[in-house]
Amino acid sequence: MTTTTLAVLVPLLPFLGAAAGLLLGRTAPGYVRPLAVLPSLTSLALAVLVAVRQGGGQAINAATELTPTGSVPIELSLHIDGFAALVAVLVGVVASCVQIYSTGYLRNDPRYPSYAALISLFTSAMLLVVYSGDLIVLLVGWEVMGICSYFLVGHYWETPEARAASIKAFLVTKLGDVPFLIGLFALGTDAGSFRITTVLGTVASGGLHHPTLVALLLLAGVAGKSALFPLHTWLPDAMAGPTPVSALIHAATMVAAGIYFVARLLPVFQASSAAMVALAVMAAVTMAGSALAALAQDDIKRVLAYSTIGQLGYMAGALAVGDRGAAVFHLLSHGAFKALLFLAAGVIIHASGTNSLAVMSRMTGLRSRVPDAYWTMTVALLALAAIPPFSGFFSKEAVLGAAEHVATGHTEHAPGSAGWIVLIAGLVTAVLTAAYATRLWLLAFHGRGVEAPDHGKEPRSMTVVLWVLAIPSLAFGLAYGALPDWFDGRDLTPVLTTSVLSTGLALVGGIVTYGAWRHTTALAPRVPMGAVVAHPDAEPAQVEAEAIATHAPAFGDVAYAPDPADPGRLLLGPLHRHAAVGFHLDAVYNVLFVRPVQAGATLVRFLDREVVDTYVRGAAALPRLLGAAVRRAQTGNVQTYVSALLAGTVVLVVAALLVATGA
Repeated sequence: MTTTTLAVLVPLLPFLGAAAGLLLGRTAPGYVRPLAVLPSLTSLALAVLVAVRQGGGQAINAATELTPTGSVPIELSLHIDGFAALVAVLVGVVASCVQIYSTGYLRNDPRYPSYAALISLFTSAMLLVVYSGDLIVLLVGWEVMGICSYFLVGHYWETPEARAASIKAFLVTKLGDVPFLIGLFALGTDAGSFRITTVLGTVASGGLHHPTLVALLLLAGVAGKSALFPLHTWLPDAMAGPTPVSALIHAATMVAAGIYFVARLLPVFQASSAAMVALAVMAAVTMAGSALAALAQDDIKRVLAYSTIGQLGYMAGALAVGDRGAAVFHLLSHGAFKALLFLAAGVIIHASGTNSLAVMSRMTGLRSRVPDAYWTMTVALLALAAIPPFSGFFSKEAVLGAAEHVATGHTEHAPGSAGWIVLIAGLVTAVLTAAYATRLWLLAFHGRGVEAPDHGKEPRSMTVVLWVLAIPSLAFGLAYGALPDWFDGRDLTPVLTTSVLSTGLALVGGIVTYGAWRHTTALAPRVPMGAVVAHPDAEPAQVEAEAIATHAPAFGDVAYAPDPADPGRLLLGPLHRHAAVGFHLDAVYNVLFVRPVQAGATLVRFLDREVVDTYVRGAAALPRLLGAAVRRAQTGNVQTYVSALLAGTVVLVVAALLVATGA
């Protein structure tokens, strides 16, 4: 079987699995789990085989015209280089792990068949984006992922949070997709083709007429899809969906698509220095702002969501300094440890009965309840904090090394200002990342107070997956020496200066956070045994829900802590309350966009009701009155009709005489 045929089957198999799952979900429920897992695993095996055959060498290209358009052709084409081959393997690994994990996590969910089918469709759409050699076909996968995220984030549609989160994710990403679509059309028009190789050839020959405008339009879509500032606000709220969905979105699909798109079309953006500086600023604000926000979150999944935004900022920063090798290296590394973090968080949430770190911090023995999640999450958090020799260290150092290279003027692939912006923001974020990673680990696993509830042992399908993902989280970074052939010959060896500096800053961040935790823990009040642990801001109904969820033995004894033992509050000080709500960006959007739209809708409703409806009612009133008058004349009395006839005759005779006399 040719490599091209194998590559076609990689996205096709999950698509067929999704279709079969939707058709057989109700009639043959016994086939749902095999149809969810087997196509993903087979697709992964084929993606590995394609990667082995591609081998980091010459890109594989194949194309056939879909339909005559009369102008710019649309082709069903493949373009598989080293980047595409490795990213497809990442998508297959994470999707397969998520499907296996979900068989245990959602084993009692009545909507599991549709959920599993949507996961498969989501996977197929991302693989289409990865392998596609035509921008319009890529756009199809891009948009299918958007609708899949809408349904999956809103999986628990009974809850208002899930409904609001799914709508918000859809609208915010569509806000970026409109200029993105315009940018794609402009790019295809200038190149005379939507085929990626042709577009890149046009850019190389200077045939792109408006590079800055096109690049900025495309960046709007990338910001929405990859949750970069200022269109990142949908991602933390998307945590209302099932935890495995969060793992898939954050690690291998959706948010990875925007970064991968820029990496694939990087010369388009490099054609404009202004676009590269704009991307650098976006990356810097995304990195630092999200790291501060992560340090203030109480929900464990929202901490990880803001963490993802920050790591996407690192990837965007690598692209802003013209190094797509470093960006994709960090994309691959991050995909492994972020999937592990979310899936381990799912185990912790199941064991503790809560998402709240404040509540977990008042439970003792949680790490002994879930030893698999404890050890694997520890590995993933060390990778996130970029502590050597874990994978995150090598990939993050590739980004910082590339930024330092540009900042010191050793390359002309990007403006020097972009290098300094990314380098400084990256070092600041390194401190904050280690801080919030340490905070999460301490609050989740080293609480003091009531005994953690015992919900029994998690299904093996959930725990085995954690150890599978722990392997690349620990060891993938060590493969940097074998990756240059896959990454355009880019040397990914860590730079001594930035390695020492960033690792030192990360250690400082972790140590300071630990000291703050010790200080706040010493001051926090003790929680009596048997008490229900409640967040200090919780409503009574929330307290009762927590009590039921955790099977608290003594609901009557509720322990409210006036000041949780949270090092984030101490470290951020007065900035904490602003960081906890994402620095009020949602409130700004509410003022700038939501309220004007609502006011416009109110005005349109008023005009429709008071003006248009009044006119319509008035137009109908006159014929109705005339009809009523005519109806009154129809009395049925013959004498009345004869009298009216004679009267009319007299009137006509008099009128005729008057006319004659006047003549």
